[in-house]
Amino acid sequence: MLHVTNASFCLSEADAGTTATPLFAPLSLSVAAGDICLISAPSGAGKTTLLRWIAGMPINGLHATGNVSLFGKDVTKLPAERRRIGILFQTPLLFPHLCIADNISFGLARTHRGATRRVMIEDALEAAGLAGFGPRDPATLSGGQQSRVALLRTLLAAPEALLLDEPFASLDDDARTKNIALLRAETKTRGVPTLLVSHDPRDAALADMPVISLSQQQP
Repeated sequence: MLHVTNASFCLSEADAGTTATPLFAPLSLSVAAGDICLISAPSGAGKTTLLRWIAGMPINGLHATGNVSLFGKDVTKLPAERRRIGILFQTPLLFPHLCIADNISFGLARTHRGATRRVMIEDALEAAGLAGFGPRDPATLSGGQQSRVALLRTLLAAPEALLLDEPFASLDDDARTKNIALLRAETKTRGVPTLLVSHDPRDAALADMPVISLSQQQP
């Protein structure tokens, strides 16, 4: 389970003096294994900042308070590479110099070798409706297909939690439907608690719990 407790962000003292205003009211949430939690808020409300902080990524110019725990372990002070948290942004960020299979392989642990590694990649591509796409150049795929490859790469790294930042915002209806089906199937099967941030009202249907709206502080 993913727990976030009293998360809050404001400008660093050097930037805001003693009158710093939080981006939003302190936030606490819990996401069970395999469930999807949706945070809804308009652009600029601090959704991406929240995800970056949970993942252990820099949030330059901001002071953060709160705690993050995964399956009973406090990871708040751990560096990003030790948190076992995957994060996906709206842009797939595939490696342009690697084929699709090698992009996916990048997420696999080195303990998976040879034929086992190849089978895992082929099975993942088949599950995503991309069987036979391994040798392809990323530039030859549609935006929706690239997003599915990015999701596979992240999931094959075996994260203990998954963070998604507007992952369907730039997709057409067909690609959106396929990507949602893959996300739902894979996170349920793998038992990965997933936190999705979006301002698209259609994404509310994905949530396994009441949608959380970020409450912006008044100046």
